[in-house]
Amino acid sequence: MKKFLIVSAVSAFAATAAFGQAAVSTEYYVVRDTTTKKCTVVDKKPTTTTTTIVGNGIFKTRAEAETGMKTIKLCTEN
Repeated sequence: MKKFLIVSAVSAFAATAAFGQAAVSTEYYVVRDTTTKKCTVVDKKPTTTTTTIVGNGIFKTRAEAETGMKTIKLCTEN
């Protein structure tokens, strides 16, 4: 019984650690729509030709990307 509890606790800890790492690896991009000329923050690298990545590229958090978007000249012109 003790072995079962120890194995369960270790498994739960490993699963929690793996989930925490997956959440940290999220990337955010500031993209500009080529037709509307508006910038937005997205959490996946764009794969279409209708949007382009602007600014310094990859941001670690959404807040950083939103702050970065305010400083990008292409995003503040319109």
